[in-house]
Amino acid sequence: MTPFALALALFAQDPAAAETAPAPAPAAAPAPEDRLPPGAPREDYPFVAWCYGALRGYLDLHDEMMPEVTRIEKQFRKPGTRLEDDLKVYADMRRDGRVRLQQFQAALTAAEKASVRPINATGAVAVRQGRQIWNTGPEVTKARKAQEWMSWALPVRCETVSASLESRSNLIGATLRANQQEVRPSATDDALQATVTPEPHPATAAPGEAAAPETP
Repeated sequence: MTPFALALALFAQDPAAAETAPAPAPAAAPAPEDRLPPGAPREDYPFVAWCYGALRGYLDLHDEMMPEVTRIEKQFRKPGTRLEDDLKVYADMRRDGRVRLQQFQAALTAAEKASVRPINATGAVAVRQGRQIWNTGPEVTKARKAQEWMSWALPVRCETVSASLESRSNLIGATLRANQQEVRPSATDDALQATVTPEPHPATAAPGEAAAPETP
């Protein structure tokens, strides 16, 4: 196509139609249970281990954070609220977090038992990665770290993936145990074996009969 013909073709296009063309719809945001936290593994087993490490780190910081949290809660009080009620929230989160830890541990143990190869080393690496989200440099103040600790919440995906992993692993583990069991004789086989009378040895006389004398 010559430059002149190309110019005519471009001129013939309707600029208004191009301007009014609908823009492509933005991609829908994933549901909370499908959102993968930054830096977390994608596979189920290491992801649950990552969740365990992140939650373990949160709980381990409780005693260190609470003095600064209490100061912040006192300084920024909302009218009509009580400090005791707000501090109770952190105690409840600590209690619930310990329950979640047990659930994650059960899921990880079930997955390790159901695996045909050792995977606990992979889990240990993921646990450390989860704990590392609480590592901060010297430039982070106590107040800043306490604010992040106060606003942190366990990702919803952790609980859903943990429950699925444990259920699936228990099913696989039960199948593996069934396949590994030795095949034992049935009750009918035992009864049949008990009714079989062994024949006497040819060289041995039957009970109550004298042995025939040897011919000289």
